[in-house]
Amino acid sequence: MKLPSEFVEKMKGILQEEAHRFFATYEEEKASGLRFNPLKIDRNTFLDIVPFALSPVPFCPTGFYYDAHEQPGKHPYHAAGLYYIQEPSAMFVAETLQPNPGEKVLDLCAAPGGKTTQLAAMMKNSGFLLANEIHPKRVKALSENIERLGITNTLVTNETPEKLASRFEGFFDKILVDAPCSGEGMFRKDDEAIRYWSEEHVQQCARQQQHILECAYRMLKEGGILVYSTCTFSPEENEQTIEAFLQKHDDIVLVPIEKAAGIQSGKREWTNTGLETIERTARLWPHHLQGEGHFVTKMKKTGPSPVWKGRYASSNVSKQALRDYRNFEKATLQIEITKTMYAFQHHLFALPEDCPSFDGLKVVRAGLHLGELKKQRFEPNHALALALQRHDVQQSLDIKSDHIECMKYLRGETLSTGEDRGWLLITVDGYPLGWGKEVKGTVKNFYPKGLRINM
Repeated sequence: MKLPSEFVEKMKGILQEEAHRFFATYEEEKASGLRFNPLKIDRNTFLDIVPFALSPVPFCPTGFYYDAHEQPGKHPYHAAGLYYIQEPSAMFVAETLQPNPGEKVLDLCAAPGGKTTQLAAMMKNSGFLLANEIHPKRVKALSENIERLGITNTLVTNETPEKLASRFEGFFDKILVDAPCSGEGMFRKDDEAIRYWSEEHVQQCARQQQHILECAYRMLKEGGILVYSTCTFSPEENEQTIEAFLQKHDDIVLVPIEKAAGIQSGKREWTNTGLETIERTARLWPHHLQGEGHFVTKMKKTGPSPVWKGRYASSNVSKQALRDYRNFEKATLQIEITKTMYAFQHHLFALPEDCPSFDGLKVVRAGLHLGELKKQRFEPNHALALALQRHDVQQSLDIKSDHIECMKYLRGETLSTGEDRGWLLITVDGYPLGWGKEVKGTVKNFYPKGLRINM
């Protein structure tokens, strides 16, 4: 692997006698990981049914390493949202924030969604999670991953940090800033990060990180927790960024992070002032554990915040639209969805609890996308299927993950059953995969065209 010469010299200088061990990792195979999704499956069942050899990630209870030759992204369980493929070190970040059910949480730089989906699972799909991504292309992947994992408590926005800060002063209990960075920790898995790297880019990232942290500070409640993370090694973007932030805000204190399984402390000698408390931060190094490079900081706001003066979202759904949805619900589901309903033109959403008004914001997904209203009938969305369990519906059709019928469904083909039951939840080994509509023995396929496999 051809590393930038400036980067090599810099790392030799800061790592000194550790440098040879560090550079040796670039000749090794990177670690591959996945997290099971506790919103859909428990750990024991997951380990019973998953067809890959797995070993636990020691710093994430839901995380596992898998062998590089495996292809979990091609298995139907991936399409069903039973797990999320994620770089193992990245799993430690959400574990550090530890949001609780019912809290108001912000993931400010959220794409592609690994940390967001982990936070939502910890919250057990309750409370309010705002997942924001400034880049329009990346926010689409974020929204799709939230859908696939059956997440219902999340508002996805495509906004700038300053726009959100002006709307949500003092609103959030917990905030995650997984900051855009120079990506040094991803060199083993991302050639583009190597090509893009320069010392100037490092400095540019450090300035941007300061700005994002300032926006996050404004949105945090008194007593709130802020976790800052990067996937880079440079002290300028890590220890020094946090040092500068602490110098601006005397009401921010570093919270010690428990370190085990090879996780190291931040280095006081890499700050500009020899800041002792920086050792409360965490560094994940590829030569100390199985994973890429990460830096994680946990902070608490001890001073007062402005009282949030915004308002909560209310329903805008017409009586006729609600009646059409309830007719579908009564005919198809075994449950009633009682959340606040909101319509974007003909598309109906069930908002997260305590959802603030999002008027004037670029909203990509507002909670659970229930479906579309079409001429006095309701057509369910794929997101609704993935947010349900089999016992939540009146009719379902189960197909085996290793059967040809499963591949037929994922390719978008019709299935034959011999019955006439209307809307069916299609499940794979009992786990929801999508919708079908059974008419006179033929099941019309409603698996989304953009997700269908070509083979």
